[in-house]
Amino acid sequence: MSDRDTAFAEYFSARHHAMRATAYLLCGDWHRAEDLVQTGFTKLYLVWNRVARHDALDSYLRQIIVRSFLDERRRGWWRRERVGTPDADPPAPASPPEDRLVVLQALAAVPPRQRAVLVLRYWEDLPVDEVAALLDCSPGTVKSQSARGLDTLRGLLSPMHSPSEKGQR
Repeated sequence: MSDRDTAFAEYFSARHHAMRATAYLLCGDWHRAEDLVQTGFTKLYLVWNRVARHDALDSYLRQIIVRSFLDERRRGWWRRERVGTPDADPPAPASPPEDRLVVLQALAAVPPRQRAVLVLRYWEDLPVDEVAALLDCSPGTVKSQSARGLDTLRGLLSPMHSPSEKGQR
């Protein structure tokens, strides 16, 4: 195994799970998340020798994954490849919003670009400028998409609160 392959294998084993978790939050499906991460690492491997700053690998790989997710959503190819008709979404459970599954279900209902901003800002804890660079947009767009995404999440989660919980906020 060459030094290039060894370095890449070490990076892959160190970062695969974290990138898969980010991809899952973007798409809401572990299989699609794995596909996004595989696409990201494949593209990274192809340019591995040309990547000058190995300290910026996470940012570069994250950018590939997010852009692949957004491109996939625009093309809609995954919709054509589904076998059978998808079942209607079940009604949201009456559990509190702290329940991880409820939050993930609500996050899946947020539009893709807003979801990407929310995941990068609040899951990955990236600053506005870095998210703007990753998504190839202005910092103002990141801020507005973040605000809209949070409003959407609140709207999706608020029916799950009881009236007494709403008054406690």
